[in-house]
Amino acid sequence: MLSSAMWWLLGLLSCVLLVAVVFFLTSRRYKVFSERCLRPPGPLVIDSKQRDERLKKGFRSDRVPPALDAVVIGSGVGGLTAAALLAKAGKKVLVLEQHDQAGGCTHTFQNKGFEFDVGIHYLGQLHENSLLRITLDQITDGQLQFARLGKHFDTLILGQADQRREYHIHAGKTEMAASLKKQFPGEEKAIDEFMRLMKLASQRTALIAILKMIPYWLVIFLVRTGLLAHISSVFRLATTSHSELMSRLTQNKDLQALSAYLFYGVPPKESSFLINALLLHHYKRGAYYPRGGASEIAFHIIPVIQQAGGAVLVRAPVQRILLNQQGKTYGVTVLKGQEEIEVRAPVVISNAGIFNTYQKFLPQHVQEKPEMQSLLGRVRHGMGSFLVFVGLDGTKEELGIVSTNFWMYKDNDLDSLMERYSSLTRDQVLGNIPMMFITFPSAKDPTANIRHPGDTFNIQSLLTDI
Repeated sequence: MLSSAMWWLLGLLSCVLLVAVVFFLTSRRYKVFSERCLRPPGPLVIDSKQRDERLKKGFRSDRVPPALDAVVIGSGVGGLTAAALLAKAGKKVLVLEQHDQAGGCTHTFQNKGFEFDVGIHYLGQLHENSLLRITLDQITDGQLQFARLGKHFDTLILGQADQRREYHIHAGKTEMAASLKKQFPGEEKAIDEFMRLMKLASQRTALIAILKMIPYWLVIFLVRTGLLAHISSVFRLATTSHSELMSRLTQNKDLQALSAYLFYGVPPKESSFLINALLLHHYKRGAYYPRGGASEIAFHIIPVIQQAGGAVLVRAPVQRILLNQQGKTYGVTVLKGQEEIEVRAPVVISNAGIFNTYQKFLPQHVQEKPEMQSLLGRVRHGMGSFLVFVGLDGTKEELGIVSTNFWMYKDNDLDSLMERYSSLTRDQVLGNIPMMFITFPSAKDPTANIRHPGDTFNIQSLLTDI
């Protein structure tokens, strides 16, 4: 589902920002970003033993590097990015992953000769000299390559049977708006305003990140006095629900649904307009897929961590974050068999999610602090989903599959659709799936026939209440 792509992107950019600021403020000895690290992409590695040696290296005490500078819990792209940036600043980092393969939502698996990805179905903003492209080049030493999808990268289908409507989403600085205007005659003004707000969101989102860098008391003052909204309209976009703002722009329900079709587990009435606008803007300059499959992302980040003396180890379930009497962390414990093994480091970074971090890893007396309870009380789990993986014998040409992704909704009122669905009992869910996402990774990857001759596959993502 796209939720993976969204959190992937936000996690990566957040880690880049955090680590860059920390090292700018604390150390000038290392130049973290440099063109000298970039080198021509090496040949595609398809040998499973070579890939497993890097992506599936199991945890053992003797594989823990000595004198660690930091431990990262979780090998999702946020954790790997943080570790890679620290490594490029000369720090020795150990990444611990409880799964049997590193990469989080970027990992892939094989079954009966077919390869399936689990989260990174397509990415945007990878055009030349984009921030994301530069960031990925830095944390992979320029080894990660992408294939650009066709301009028609998404199809949205609303309604059922004879009421079904189909809309095509096209990439391009002007093509996206032009295509929507052709499909929604009479809505030109609403589409122009939506595009303007998308551009504004993209240009001014950095102001929100600045709130993390200024004193907390100043942030509270700006919020409570209302001054924040006067600094930039991006703050109003962030605190306005998507449904509320879109209802001001248009009464066309299909256009309202299209503006929020990149569903990530939160209905439009509960989600920020800013997030939905950023998601669609993310693909405005084109959609891309990793050459060699999604696992190439982790495969090329790990060597950067290793170059500084660090490591990425899997089958390493962290049990606790260790704190001394002063409340400072000094490491973690990892369960190996029936034994908890201490791994010591002065810095611990958790990429395991807020609930695991605060409700599982930290000591009980820390969890019970009022400020911790207040923080956890403001967040909740999003709607879950499940994936159906289908393998098909034949090439994409023989089967007629395309790189376009398909988003299907039973009707155009996404708020009511998800509200009805969330009220169902477990027994009622099966016959009432409200939406479906279908994608064909092998049609996107030009190396698919090289890596798996004669095979193709698709992924269907269906909402459920797991």
